Amino acid sequence: MEAKRCIDSLAVKNSHVLPPDTNSHGTLFGGRLMAYIDDVAAIAATRHCRKAVVTASTDSVDFLEPVYEGNAICLEAFVTWTHKTSMEIFVKAITENLMTGERKVCTTAFLSMVAVDENNKPTPVPSVVPESEEEKWLHAGAAKRHERRKERRKESKELAEKFGTGLPW
Repeated sequence: MEAKRCIDSLAVKNSHVLPPDTNSHGTLFGGRLMAYIDDVAAIAATRHCRKAVVTASTDSVDFLEPVYEGNAICLEAFVTWTHKTSMEIFVKAITENLMTGERKVCTTAFLSMVAVDENNKPTPVPSVVPESEEEKWLHAGAAKRHERRKERRKESKELAEKFGTGLPW
């Protein structure tokens, strides 16, 4: 399988923040932004491997700045690292005041996507080649983030086993 450049997976999504997208504070619902993040990450992952993908995890979604009604939001995503069947995708969201042109990074996130075959079984993905300074920096830290994901997943499984499907009381 031939390696692919990070830039080849770049996906960009723009949206105008309208009243139905906002909460009682006049800012974008966090859940709506998380859905946008998952969507653009899935597009980037699919572009990289040209296979169906599923979301395996979201490391974090850090809300750095509010996104107000009337603003535009632009999300950029690309594959930063791959393992055997999984891909790490970095997502950056930028809010723009359309009246003033002021732009701010409002959110960053890392997601893991797994490529699946026609039987929904994990399938190998191509490796990724970072080229820019930023891509190399993200790639260099990816193995460490991967190990943290594995540990967090183990803890999540322990919680699921402990609490099961019934009510705890």
